[in-house]
Amino acid sequence: MMTHTAYVLASYGIATITVCALVLWVWTDGRARRRELRALESAGIRRRSAQAGDVP
Repeated sequence: MMTHTAYVLASYGIATITVCALVLWVWTDGRARRRELRALESAGIRRRSAQAGDVP
């Protein structure tokens, strides 16, 4: 094996952990935003983009 194998494996490992952490962060943040939107809509607050007749 080459002398820089440990460096390459560590770099790949750190990159994989970073990407997985970012995906997890985006996923959990998206769920939180959807939960907040549901709470606001159930309280009667609608989005500005929603038309008067578009209420589901």
